[in-house]
Amino acid sequence: MAAAALGVTAAAATAFVLLGDGDSPTAPRALTSDEANRLAVTRFLNYQAGGRAVTITVPNATGGLVITASVDYRTHTGYGVVRGTGRDTSSDGLIQWTATTVLVHPMTDPPAVAPESPPASGWHSRPLQTTGMALDTSLGIALGLGSDRPENAALLPQNGAAWVGRDEVHGHRTDIMKGPDAGTEAGSSGKADASDRAGTSPTVRYWIGADGTMYRVQVGIASESRPVVFDFDDRTYVPVKPAPGLTPAP
Repeated sequence: MAAAALGVTAAAATAFVLLGDGDSPTAPRALTSDEANRLAVTRFLNYQAGGRAVTITVPNATGGLVITASVDYRTHTGYGVVRGTGRDTSSDGLIQWTATTVLVHPMTDPPAVAPESPPASGWHSRPLQTTGMALDTSLGIALGLGSDRPENAALLPQNGAAWVGRDEVHGHRTDIMKGPDAGTEAGSSGKADASDRAGTSPTVRYWIGADGTMYRVQVGIASESRPVVFDFDDRTYVPVKPAPGLTPAP
C-alpha cells in the first residue's frame, strides 16, 4: 500500500472552511511530528478496533440522508439505518453495503438503530455506483476510513497534509487536519488500490484526538455543494452480520 495518501473514495472537488463553532478561521500550517504521526495512524486505529459506530450525513437538494451505522473495517462491510431529512424520505429503512453491493430494506418507520441480526427477507440488491451518486460515494468513503497498516508519517506533509485548526467533538479536543487526496476506492476484494492515489484535496478534513482517534471526517464531493460528514460518536460498535445475499470481503 502506498503511504502517500489516506484511503478515502475519490470524490473531492470543492473546498470548504471546516472549523467548529467558536473557532476562528486559521491559516493552514505544516504538521508537527506528533500531528503527522497521529494522522498516519488514524485509519489504522479504526482497523485495529475492528469497526466503528458512525453517523453519516449526506446532503442533497431535497434535504439529505442520515445513516446511523456500524462499519466493519476487517470485512469492509457497513450496516445501519438510513433516514431522509426534509422532503427526502423515500430511502428510509435498513441498509447494508460492501465496496461493490448495496442492499436496502425499505421501512416506513425505521428504528433508531439497526437490529443486531439483519432481517431474513425483504432486501433489495443493486451495485454500488462509483460515480454520480452522493449516497454511494459516501458509503464507499466510509469503508475507506480504516486501513490494515499505518501511513508513512514522513510522506504525509509532502503530499499536502496540513494542520488547519482545533475543535471539540463529542467532548473530545481535536486537531483538524487536511488530508492528502483521497483518490482511492476499495475494489471487489475490499482493499484499496494504491495506484489510484495521487495529488491533494483541500476538501478532506480529519478531526483527530490526542491519541490519533478519528472523531469526524468531512469530505466535499463533486455532486453536492455541501460536504458529507462522518461522525464517529460514543455509540458502542456492534459487529456487522451479513444480510442474506451479501458476501463480505475476506
